[in-house]
Amino acid sequence: MKKTIKYITLTLCIASVSSASHADVKVGFLATLSGPSADVGRDQLDGFNLALEQLGGKLGGARVILIKEDDQQKPEVALGALSKLLEKDKVDVVTGLTFANIVMALQSKIGATDVPFLGSVAGVSAAAGAQCKSNLFVTSWQSDVPAEAMGKYLMDKGVKRISVMTPNFVGGKDKISGLKRFYKGEIVDEVYTPLNQLDFSAELTRLSASRPEAVFAFYPGGLGVTFMRQYQQAGLLGKIPLYTTNTIEGTSITAMGAAAIGAITADTWSPGSPGAESRQFVTAFEKKYARLPSAYAAFSYDAAMALDVAVATLKGDVSNRKALTRAIATTPFKSLRGAFRFGSNNYPVQNYHVFEIAKSSTGKPEFRLLAENVLQSHADAYASLCVAK
Repeated sequence: MKKTIKYITLTLCIASVSSASHADVKVGFLATLSGPSADVGRDQLDGFNLALEQLGGKLGGARVILIKEDDQQKPEVALGALSKLLEKDKVDVVTGLTFANIVMALQSKIGATDVPFLGSVAGVSAAAGAQCKSNLFVTSWQSDVPAEAMGKYLMDKGVKRISVMTPNFVGGKDKISGLKRFYKGEIVDEVYTPLNQLDFSAELTRLSASRPEAVFAFYPGGLGVTFMRQYQQAGLLGKIPLYTTNTIEGTSITAMGAAAIGAITADTWSPGSPGAESRQFVTAFEKKYARLPSAYAAFSYDAAMALDVAVATLKGDVSNRKALTRAIATTPFKSLRGAFRFGSNNYPVQNYHVFEIAKSSTGKPEFRLLAENVLQSHADAYASLCVAK
């Protein structure tokens, strides 16, 4: 009889350990957390953590273990960090993924594992199309699309001659490709600067000399603050209208101050977006971090919410990574942006809007909705090239 009791006790202990192994979800957070564009990665992390806090530290009822890695915006560092997350930490899902060149460097590793990846910024054209992966999702956008919205807006407003300026990397080139897809006016000059360049005086002189009706620019993170200040210092902000995407963010708008006022920006979300969920998120983020959230924070918050409902459908058991991937692809979640779904290539189908940076009653710059649904239920141009699914 005693032996039987011991056997039953041991069986219960094993069952308890097995149950506990399914109670935790290991999330690898791989992002750019240092260097000149660290603000982007910081916003991703803070948005994700805010969601986790509101969810009680759980996803789908399962306790979260968050393991952070800084890719330093260096492909070789990112490769080493991802190897650690997959092989040593044995994470169940990877999120973050800040810059396009980093995502492209990770493509072979992403394709070689069943672990799902849920990126919240980088939306590389190649990874949306011919090099798409069934286990790679993006909650932000394909990088071209905010610029597509701006291109359409410029055409709607009858702007006939523009100059463009962006860092010389895949994300910047995607932005210009998107702009050209919808903007059919004359582009009188295209200026591409090194990704780490912080002095734009020569390029801004060149832009001014080309005498465009307007300028379209894309400079992410800390580069955006530097660019906007120098654009103002060069006397161009009031002289040549500035249209942009993903340069002026909630994180950076305070640092830009008066240099941002008057600029026009396009995106699927900003702190000026309507909707109760969006306003509640902005209020909660400001209360916790004492700054406005950027779209990157919102996209990362949504990544956590997408994971929450996906894990819930599996009753907290994420041991089957392919099942988790299917759950992410097929389980709707409530996005801060309103209407949202993953398209056939795991990239968003969503609406895009245009915002003006205006002076608030306190004199500080703020986002104001200028044109709603410039693009509606819009998918990216590369989805038809994706055959991985």
